[in-house]
Amino acid sequence: MLGVMVSEETRTTTSTSIRKSAEPDDGSGATATRAWVTRLVVVGIVLSALNLRPAITSLGALLEEVRQGLGMSGTAAGVLTSVPPFCFALFGVMAPRLARRFGVGAVVCAGMAAIAAGLAIRPWTGTAAGFLAASALALMGIAVSNVLMPVVVKRWFPDRVGSMTGLYSMALALGTAAAAAITVPMTEALGGSWQSGLTVWAVLAAAAVVPWIPLVRERGAGGSRRETPSARGTSATGPGTGALRITRSRTAWALAVFFGLQATAAYVTMGWMAQIFRDAGVPAGTAGLLLAVTMAMGVPLAFVIPRVATRLPRQGPIAVVLGVCGLLGYAGLYIAPAGGAWVWAVLLGIANCSFPLALTMVGMRARTGAGVAQLSAFAQSTGYLISIPGPLVVGVLYQHSGGWGLPLALMAGLLLPQMVVGVLAGRDRTVEDEAAAR
Repeated sequence: MLGVMVSEETRTTTSTSIRKSAEPDDGSGATATRAWVTRLVVVGIVLSALNLRPAITSLGALLEEVRQGLGMSGTAAGVLTSVPPFCFALFGVMAPRLARRFGVGAVVCAGMAAIAAGLAIRPWTGTAAGFLAASALALMGIAVSNVLMPVVVKRWFPDRVGSMTGLYSMALALGTAAAAAITVPMTEALGGSWQSGLTVWAVLAAAAVVPWIPLVRERGAGGSRRETPSARGTSATGPGTGALRITRSRTAWALAVFFGLQATAAYVTMGWMAQIFRDAGVPAGTAGLLLAVTMAMGVPLAFVIPRVATRLPRQGPIAVVLGVCGLLGYAGLYIAPAGGAWVWAVLLGIANCSFPLALTMVGMRARTGAGVAQLSAFAQSTGYLISIPGPLVVGVLYQHSGGWGLPLALMAGLLLPQMVVGVLAGRDRTVEDEAAAR
């Protein structure tokens, strides 16, 4: 998700294309054009980030109603909660190729349109298969945007990557939390129909399409059909090196496994945590708020953790602290799910901030732009593949055991290897050096 790292030559080429696109040739006109387009990109980034998780967390808040309305078993619901990582792994790898052909602005615009269409259609299909297919359409849009939004940040704000990534991460966490918090109250306000409660999120996605329309042909938004040498170099090679064999790097594998295990925990949380609280006797509205608290922890921490991580030579201690918070949260859900609900929600929210830590380590574990691009693609695609079985297994265990003891034990057990690979991925070394050495 960190996208393609570009060189000074790429930034110069981008700046030149922006200047040529301005109607007035004088300096003031070009400056005004750049300022206007930059503001539009910021709006597009924020609105897009807000839409990258509501499709998932809004469903988690109403999962019981959806299951009953569509006649789904616990296993089928587990399949439904496994769809997001599967789509992210399948469609995310297509994003760079689509961006090279059509431009990042066009692909992100299409992604937002796919999200809006999928969210508008899925509640009204009337069947579990139709619901899954429409969800996959929305998740396809999320997948390509997941990969390309950091590319937009890097291309447009090369000197403010940290702050803009923080803004992007905070908006993503805010959208995640808002969907969890207000989906149930909004459903009740709309007459109690879960279809209406899920459909309303298509409006936010439709709004995110608008700022990208003028940027569809704006190459400054990240990706021209005609690549510069430096842009081509980010896809495969680095200065003075041959093709980077990313699979030879132990750090790359550790980071991919870390990414996969944290994604497993995140999607189990988004898909099942509200149901855990509801089964413990917590009202549906309160369960949604608890899920929102968990997601909202990412708003401030997504901005703080990357800043702290970049100041440390090793990020392993952060991975361990986050893992311990997760262990305490799962233990609390097992012992007293309703009695300490707010505490467990906060602890699991802290644990879920392994996601921004993983993104930060992707940028720190590669020395070149080529390395960052390859490491990001490898860690995310492999990680999402690893995470696919998790929500499904949780659904199967829940259905066949009749409770949450075994699913919670599984999730707590997965945190142990997550901490181990987090320590390995956080070591002060680069994938280029490891690949060359092997």
